Amino acid sequence: MHTTKSSVADGAYDNDIEALTELRRFIDFLPQSNRSGVPVLPSHEPADKPDLSLDTLIPSNPNMPYDIKEIIYKVSDEGDFFEIQKDFAKNIVVGFGRMEGSTVGFVANQPMVLAGVLDSDSSRKAARFVRFCDAFEIPVVTLVDVPGFLPGTAQEYGGLIKHGAKLLFAYAEATVPKITIITRKAYGGAYDVMASKHLRGDVNYAWPTAEIAVMGAKGAVEIIFRKSLDNPEEIEKRTEEYEDRFLNPFVAAERGYIDEVIQPRNTRMRICRALALLKGKKLDNPWKKHDNIPL
Repeated sequence: MHTTKSSVADGAYDNDIEALTELRRFIDFLPQSNRSGVPVLPSHEPADKPDLSLDTLIPSNPNMPYDIKEIIYKVSDEGDFFEIQKDFAKNIVVGFGRMEGSTVGFVANQPMVLAGVLDSDSSRKAARFVRFCDAFEIPVVTLVDVPGFLPGTAQEYGGLIKHGAKLLFAYAEATVPKITIITRKAYGGAYDVMASKHLRGDVNYAWPTAEIAVMGAKGAVEIIFRKSLDNPEEIEKRTEEYEDRFLNPFVAAERGYIDEVIQPRNTRMRICRALALLKGKKLDNPWKKHDNIPL
């Protein structure tokens, strides 16, 4: 229960040996303090090694799911990824990996579960992880494929806006290097929350399959052209126009919301370059007694 429902526990293990082994693995990712720098281990995987399988990972059908962990495994050193709270709020994935031997934190929407939407639990889970990384000066790499926030009265009654604001707050106040890769959907307010440029994201890349917009084509057309809903041909035409004009990363790049559209195969190389560029990043927030996170 505490690993799947309450989130009091981050993991459960069959015996003490397994628990201690995983605990030791977890500790290996952490620095001694926020001033000592992240631990660096020898890495035998070239930073500029392309992975051609990433070019075909995203399904041609935008409503088809795929496993976001595949990207994490393929871009991190030797595919080593230590997932945190893997049994709770599975629509978002958080955990530690290494890039060129240095520890980084990964945050990623999971299209395999609830299409990767943000809800109250996933927002709290990711916010806690981002703040943990910021506390220990661990860079954060965010993989974005989010169609929005989960609708429904149950979420509204549970304070979805408040919990979503926690994630927004966590990214906005974090002073560590923040690198974002948009793989597919990045819709509406959920796009803003996921380490966008609007929240002081340092380097933001997009794959050619990225769709950065207020909402999907079908929903947008039904609202904008609701008077033509009884004309299927007109709706189809308008949907295609919307997709051509807005459901691509190039409009966002023109407006400065994306630094560059990159080939998926070069994702690891681009992340490593960005981390090297931001290695000396020093950013101090204005002094205050403490921040007022929406608890």
